[in-house]
Amino acid sequence: MTKKWTFLSHHAHVLIALDRQADAKIDELAAILGITSRSVVNVLNDLVDGGYLNKSKVGRRNVYVINRDAKLRHATSGQKKVGDLIGSLGEFH
Repeated sequence: MTKKWTFLSHHAHVLIALDRQADAKIDELAAILGITSRSVVNVLNDLVDGGYLNKSKVGRRNVYVINRDAKLRHATSGQKKVGDLIGSLGEFH
């Protein structure tokens, strides 16, 4: 049996999904990522708390904007920025 794993965390996948579809709703992100809506909310909160996303309210919706200048957290990639990660995986706009 082959174990299912990916090279990127849910956090990275959320950033990539938001880069591709900035107005995606939580349920849409959950479907794209194959995780629960609650997990998406937890990841979004982590990313906001870490300074990787800026969150604002537009009407009743939360809007998230990627902080492309935020540095990655791991020692092996701490000199790189979120924008570098997204750019290396192919921006769509």
